[in-house]
Amino acid sequence: MELQEFKTKVLPLKDRLFRIALSMLKSTEEAEDTLQDAMAKLWAKRERLAGYNSIDAIAVTIVKNQCLDRLKSKKHKNQLDVQEMELDSGFISPQKRLELSESMQLMMSAFERLPEQQRLLIMLRDVEGFDYEEISMQTGLAVNNIRVGLSRARKAARAAYLKVTSYEGT
Repeated sequence: MELQEFKTKVLPLKDRLFRIALSMLKSTEEAEDTLQDAMAKLWAKRERLAGYNSIDAIAVTIVKNQCLDRLKSKKHKNQLDVQEMELDSGFISPQKRLELSESMQLMMSAFERLPEQQRLLIMLRDVEGFDYEEISMQTGLAVNNIRVGLSRARKAARAAYLKVTSYEGT
């Protein structure tokens, strides 16, 4: 694969890969470093990329594995990076905006407590929009296992969210 072909087939994936890394690492700097490392690996493997069925799948797999490696490292365990979410709309009152922000934070907190594999499945299916076969290629899981994992992840996140909101209401 030459430079021009690499630019047209691999570089357009960088935004998607960055979002995956960011969702897993929760740190913009760590996600950028991971993306840069993944692009370097893809460039090093450029001659073998034509042999893969999906360049998307191999790229996501590389990013996922690098994120998991970073999460396992001792350095990452000692860091805490809290990202603030901002809902910006001119049509929402400040009170409603605060309620939505708190609700979003509760849902994100419930999502973050899910096991890593369940978070990855939700990210790939619900955020990135991959179909089950693509997710299967990227994770190595059977399609039925993906469906079960997604169902359990959604139920667990919903239960955690409802548990917190029902306590606040009493």
